[in-house]
Amino acid sequence: MKIELKEVTVRELTNDYQDNEENGVIGYSGKLDIRPPYQREFIYKDAQRDAVIDTVTKDFPLNVMYWAVRDDGNFEVIDGQQRTISICQFVHGDFTFNSRYFHNLQQDEKEQILNYKLMVYFCSGTDSEKLEWFKTINIAGEELTPQELRNAVYSGSWVTDAKRYFSKNGCPAYGIGSDYLSGSAIRQDYLETTIKWINNGEIEAYMAKHQNEPNANELWLYFQSVINWVQAVFPNYRKEMKGIEWGELYNQYKSQNFDSKKLEEEIKSLMIDDDVTKKKGIYWYVLTGKEKYLNIRSFTDNQKREAYERQNGICAVCKEHFELAEMEADHITPWHEGGKTSAENCQMLCREDNRRKSGK
Repeated sequence: MKIELKEVTVRELTNDYQDNEENGVIGYSGKLDIRPPYQREFIYKDAQRDAVIDTVTKDFPLNVMYWAVRDDGNFEVIDGQQRTISICQFVHGDFTFNSRYFHNLQQDEKEQILNYKLMVYFCSGTDSEKLEWFKTINIAGEELTPQELRNAVYSGSWVTDAKRYFSKNGCPAYGIGSDYLSGSAIRQDYLETTIKWINNGEIEAYMAKHQNEPNANELWLYFQSVINWVQAVFPNYRKEMKGIEWGELYNQYKSQNFDSKKLEEEIKSLMIDDDVTKKKGIYWYVLTGKEKYLNIRSFTDNQKREAYERQNGICAVCKEHFELAEMEADHITPWHEGGKTSAENCQMLCREDNRRKSGK
């Protein structure tokens, strides 16, 4: 890993500055990717922006910035994006500071700003080295998400195209999947989630493999397949469907045929079942049959005590006597057979018998 601290003047930084939808925000003679296309769109408020220009005009030091050195010799801003954009916008006349545009300043004032030196760490190395370093440095300002750091490390044609689909408010992934995914497209949550789904949690391995590919078509087509599958299997949308790991279910069950009407009847019944305390888990349960996803309501301490006294402390299976603390509550009629979590359906078993029964 190579880390070099260099001085970059505002004149150098703002040379060939551009801000457009097609290319994103670039500067430094076209060599610096300040904000790649479809990356997050937050911007400084006026007071924060003015504070940056005030610091520059007074020749006070700004916090150090971090640029990643790409394989092609160009650079990408890792930290300092908004400070950089604020400086570039002012020099190019996008806003006033103290009621004056840059072109209103005297020549000596302009020169002072253009000659101002920014301190920048240039970071280069292997993908794994850069990722580890970016994770551990103390990033100033807006904290970067793990996926934003990965985007910087594995920057290239694939990441740029993936951001087009997944990383902007109103992006295609938001348009078809916002009801089903948690998080924010701008903060790279959609992109991170989809890569995790398609490669069984191995996000960095997938990005490394595809880094230099010309597009992210495979990922985008996969995402559409997941959403289409969900909508076909569960056509009746409920708010509980947001944030479920749909890709994991799709990967496992996409080849199976389901009766959507029967699934809907079962889901509806479970939604109104007071014993089901985790409603999101219903969708996992109807496909896997595993009750652990439902968090079936536990017996209360009073119900346990009532059953214990009724049994005189005798385990209902082995008929041995135990203290209350040595026993566990069990449904006499199992929940999946219609048994409720109620006092009359509660029996106390010793731990060994209860766990033996639960493991059957």
